[in-house]
Amino acid sequence: MVWFKRKNKKVITETKDKKEIPEGLWYKCPKCKVVVSTDEHQGNLWVCHNCNHHERVNSNEYFSILFDDNKFTELDANMTSSDPLEFEDTKKYTDRLEATKKKTGIKDAVTTGYGKLNDMDITIACMNFNFIGGSMGSVVGEKIARAIKYSIDNEIPFMMISKSGGARMMEAAFSLMQMAKTSARLSQLAEKGVPYVSMLTDPTTGGITASFAMLGDINIAEPGALIGFAGPRVVKETIGKDLPEGFQTSEFVKEHGFLDFIVERKNLKEKVGQFLKMTYYAVAE
Repeated sequence: MVWFKRKNKKVITETKDKKEIPEGLWYKCPKCKVVVSTDEHQGNLWVCHNCNHHERVNSNEYFSILFDDNKFTELDANMTSSDPLEFEDTKKYTDRLEATKKKTGIKDAVTTGYGKLNDMDITIACMNFNFIGGSMGSVVGEKIARAIKYSIDNEIPFMMISKSGGARMMEAAFSLMQMAKTSARLSQLAEKGVPYVSMLTDPTTGGITASFAMLGDINIAEPGALIGFAGPRVVKETIGKDLPEGFQTSEFVKEHGFLDFIVERKNLKEKVGQFLKMTYYAVAE
């Protein structure tokens, strides 16, 4: 039995007349599935107001949070990767680089700059996960090393915001060499008595964790971030055992003594400022 009938069967909405919601107008949390407007999500610093999930963001967003009035001077802005091994997998490395540059609008997986944080001088390097998974190649290592050198020369604190899948396989040993280079620069920074703040965000894995990410005078992380060397699946397959609940989350890592504290994004600038004030600038004054 049919309850309703269309009087005029010719009344059909044409495809061209259908209303569509503009892309990017809404944000759906990947964790709790709550939907909010993009403007509201951005106003909450890209953190879900319902479950506190910290969305992955890049240098533009972190710099806007940390630098006073979002004013900073970028370092080595035009440095770009080459292809020393003429690497090719599913596509040529050079083609992958150009496609990623065009898609993201940035030149590599880290952005560095200096400015003021609560009126205190600071140099910040922040990784961009949307550039080949934030992988560390020669340019990433060199830019971080130069940013640390800037802090050494000017005797101002250095902050590293890590977000990476590890070393960039397309550059093989050239990528692995960056672990030693950045760590050596951090040793020079420590000899100078200048503080290093290391912040780990989701995800921080591989050679990044095995080098500069864990060498901070203070190591901090965002809630729920994946932190480890190998991923949980690889670890589970290697040891042949089920992993503890919350394995490799920032909370788990803190509980086992590898982090000093976990900080929500809304409190990040205040907490970093407090640390610098207590440990460096108060002494300098």
